[in-house]
Amino acid sequence: MNIIPAIDLREGQCVRLYQGKFDRQTNYNKDPVLLARAYKTMGFDELHIVDLDGARSGRQQNREIICRIVDTSNLTIQLGGGIRAQSQLESWLNAGVARVVIGTLAIAKSRLVRQWLGNFGPEKIVLALDVTVDPDGTPRVATHGWTQSAELTLWQCVDDFISAGLRHVLCTDISRDGALTGPNLKLYAQLIDKYPGILLQASGGVRSIDDLNALRNIGARAAISGRALLDGRITAREIETFLPAA
Repeated sequence: MNIIPAIDLREGQCVRLYQGKFDRQTNYNKDPVLLARAYKTMGFDELHIVDLDGARSGRQQNREIICRIVDTSNLTIQLGGGIRAQSQLESWLNAGVARVVIGTLAIAKSRLVRQWLGNFGPEKIVLALDVTVDPDGTPRVATHGWTQSAELTLWQCVDDFISAGLRHVLCTDISRDGALTGPNLKLYAQLIDKYPGILLQASGGVRSIDDLNALRNIGARAAISGRALLDGRITAREIETFLPAA
């Protein structure tokens, strides 16, 4: 299992949000470009970047910083945040981004995103399926920066894209994002069991190396870690067994 560090950008700064809420933001006094290089030095091969300004406005306002990370970090970059048109997708792929993350648009314009999967290939697109879990355990997809809940269940959404060749799914339990309460292992185990061909990136709640080991044990392909790495809750020595050279 890969650990994929996450850098969330807002107004050029490295930040973390609690459950996606912009009014519950933690600022980190870290240069995003230098942080990306530091992650490469630690042995990581991939990096997940979220343009929070882009997620709100649909315009990638952190493009200069992101391009500097792409050009200087030597990391495989996947990028999300407000990518709503094919011209944006093409622009980022041409700039060297390896995978583009699509969230709300996959629900609002699923036919268009299925076309993109066919045109650009399943290795270029990651579906970000962020969910709230009903009291009965049913995961339902949230959209528009997690402010709206769709009627679609997670399973209905994945089913809709499987025939288009979907391979990469980044799934976040919103209630656990930034909360350091542990990942939703039951949810991810269900997803892996239902869709063994999907390469799952589990996101939300990672707080320690034990959580990463638990995700590896259920068969997750990757785990996204933002706050736990930024806060030093997971050390460089602890992650050695997850790194590509291990």
